[in-house]
Amino acid sequence: MGNTRGLRSQLKDSVPVTGLCPQAGPYGVQDSLRRGFSSVKNELLPSHPLELSEKNFQLNQDKMNFNTLRNIQGLHAPLKLQMEYRAARQIQRLPFLPSSNLALDTLRGTDDTIGFEDILNDPVLSEVMGDPHIMTEYKLGVL
Repeated sequence: MGNTRGLRSQLKDSVPVTGLCPQAGPYGVQDSLRRGFSSVKNELLPSHPLELSEKNFQLNQDKMNFNTLRNIQGLHAPLKLQMEYRAARQIQRLPFLPSSNLALDTLRGTDDTIGFEDILNDPVLSEVMGDPHIMTEYKLGVL
């Protein structure tokens, strides 16, 4: 009767009971207008051991580059580069228009490489497109 190991392995790939909708609005229902449709697949545990590593690849690479830069040039170099990254991330178009983040790509040195996100991340094919007025008001904090 106490075979909890088998039950635990069955529940491993299921939706966690606590926090069924982590992006719930004030009434406990997800705000689909602002956040898009939810996907249960995105809220599950990673299906492959390398999935987390791939999701955090850019972050891990930045940390490694900052450590190398700090060891070679001192503490000021990674701090200056992090400030430039932060400034480049803040440059955006209006919320309903896609932004290419060219300044950030140039700082990282990835402006001359073509990755899968350059081809498969076409904003025209995006399923999440809202009303421009509502998206702008939400970004400005009016809503």
